Amino acid sequence: MTSFAPDSIVLNRKLPLWYQVSQSLRASILGRRPQDPLRLPTEEQLAGHYGVSVLTMRQALKELEDEGLITRHRRRGTFIEPDVRRGTPVRLLGSVDAIVAQQSGMATELLDHGKAPVPAELAECFPDVDEVATYHRLRSDEKTGEPTNHARNYVRPELAARIDLEDLARWPMTKVLRDVVGADISRITDTVEARLADPETARLLQVPLLSPILHYTGVTYDTGGRVLDAAVIQYRGDRFSFTVTLEAT
Repeated sequence: MTSFAPDSIVLNRKLPLWYQVSQSLRASILGRRPQDPLRLPTEEQLAGHYGVSVLTMRQALKELEDEGLITRHRRRGTFIEPDVRRGTPVRLLGSVDAIVAQQSGMATELLDHGKAPVPAELAECFPDVDEVATYHRLRSDEKTGEPTNHARNYVRPELAARIDLEDLARWPMTKVLRDVVGADISRITDTVEARLADPETARLLQVPLLSPILHYTGVTYDTGGRVLDAAVIQYRGDRFSFTVTLEAT
């Protein structure tokens, strides 16, 4: 039986290895295509793939099992749950892979894309350009078809020239920029605040006008401190929560 092939990552020694591995594997699972195998490689094979010990791999798999993304059967192996609920919160410990995992696993529709002047509220992010590439996407629960969030990304023009729209239907922008475009991402700043749904958001997310939503702004920087992408996402308030865990070093 063919096994599911997860993506690879470069591990950051400043964060727990099991956590980074679990979030990378989580993103791969949530971004899988329907025709991809459900069976995972063995613990030993996965440990070799990620370059960690079997004990670390076992801890990462337990995290995904506790979340309900996988099931483990003695002698049969480990399998992806095909009907797992996709809106589960994830713990954010400062890993880009955690951001990718949080954004993955939704059916995505590209509503429109093109070029536009830099929005006034993002002017500080793009002081050196007058125009950015824009992408507006609607994400929905794959099982129910219920809209969960809509996202607008504002990307530097030179990076946008290397973005394939088909990749955006499968992967979040962060993953496309890092793994497809090859952008050198150093950090992402996240801001989440409560707001009330405006007419466009209420229509797209199928919620009452002025109902509570989560307004998320994520700004992605390269190693030189330059902004690569600014994402503005409106989440249904009844479907999402954000948890940040601080661990003592």
